[in-house]
Amino acid sequence: MTTNPTANSAGVRSDLQGPGAPHPDAVGRVAVIGAGTIGASWAALFLSRGMSVAISDPNPAAEAVVRGLIAKSWPALERLGLAPGADPEKWSFHTDPCDAARGARFVQENAPERDEVKRALYAMLEEVLDDGVIVASSTSGLIMSELQRGCRVPGRFAVGHPFNPPHLIPLVEVVGGRDTTAGTIEWLMAFYRAVGKRPIRLNREVPGHLANRLQAALWREAVHAVATGLASVEDVDTAIAEGPGLRWAIMGPNMIFNLAGGEGGMSHFLDHIGPAMEDWWRDLGTPALTPQVRDQLAAGMRDALHGRSQADLAQERDQLLMALIETLQQERRTLRTGR
Repeated sequence: MTTNPTANSAGVRSDLQGPGAPHPDAVGRVAVIGAGTIGASWAALFLSRGMSVAISDPNPAAEAVVRGLIAKSWPALERLGLAPGADPEKWSFHTDPCDAARGARFVQENAPERDEVKRALYAMLEEVLDDGVIVASSTSGLIMSELQRGCRVPGRFAVGHPFNPPHLIPLVEVVGGRDTTAGTIEWLMAFYRAVGKRPIRLNREVPGHLANRLQAALWREAVHAVATGLASVEDVDTAIAEGPGLRWAIMGPNMIFNLAGGEGGMSHFLDHIGPAMEDWWRDLGTPALTPQVRDQLAAGMRDALHGRSQADLAQERDQLLMALIETLQQERRTLRTGR
């Protein structure tokens, strides 16, 4: 007998969610495994969406760190808008990941970036999770096909890679492994949209995913510029932050270059600027992080900081991010509605 699959309100086909999978926009309890900077930031975001959060970390001292980060993040999350029932105290801390995962309807995993650590953790989680509960890894570069090997239900594991800090930056990269089901990917895309993120779906696995590779390509030339004496660390950063970085906050590089082509769009741009771009590609540097280059970068950064601490820098980043996000949200609403 054949079935006639239907899509729920989150756009996920009911026959792909699997037994025990909750509706993507009705997840009440999540587990956050790993309470470092990324895990604590994820926890703050989930709390702001009205969920209860069970947080796990083997270090008992992490509980105080999580509490401090949630408290620090909450005013920004209030400005962005809280979901009904959002409560910054609606979380629990556990040193045993199984205690945190038991009863969770979704798991965001943020364990150390080592294959063997994550595989061992997945085996533990599968002992207590319902088969339909999906596990997303925040890994910044590991391959899910390797991580899900040996899992009892490998199809429910995928990458959900955020950008730091996850409670503010909208981007999440979603990519499955060899055994990840299509339903898992659809569910994750819908879930991340439901909590206010902007997920993108990658069509295949590569080390570092997509956004980190784009960052690495740009930073390679930034390091080359410093190493060859073309510009200082501070001026390299200014060249991005006060130049193309402003445009990239609005549109990606392909759309920006499409605009640069005028009425002819991308075709005109490629005809007129493409050959020059190819010449620049051939001239890009391939620096190595030798001790000398590392010293140049570290010294240049000390100069660029002008006495600011890491805490000062993080506060400045988050305040400016908030202002940018709020401005973009308001202006996009105005463009859509005409008001």
